[in-house]
Amino acid sequence: MAKKAKGNRIQVIMECTEHKATGMPGTSRYITTKNRKNTPERLELKKYNSVLKKVTVHKEIK
Repeated sequence: MAKKAKGNRIQVIMECTEHKATGMPGTSRYITTKNRKNTPERLELKKYNSVLKKVTVHKEIK
C-alpha cells in the first residue's frame, strides 16, 4: 500500500511512449515521486523497458 504524500511531494505514474505506439501486449510503467512546487509540468524520463529490452522515454500519465 502506498504512503500518503506530505507537502509538495506527490506520487506519479510513468508510462512508456514507444511501447504504446508499437501495439505490443503489456505495458512498461514505473511509479516515482516528484516535487509539485519545483516541477509543475509533466515529468519525462528515460527508463528501461523490459519488453522492448532497451531504454525508452517514459512520460507521466497521472
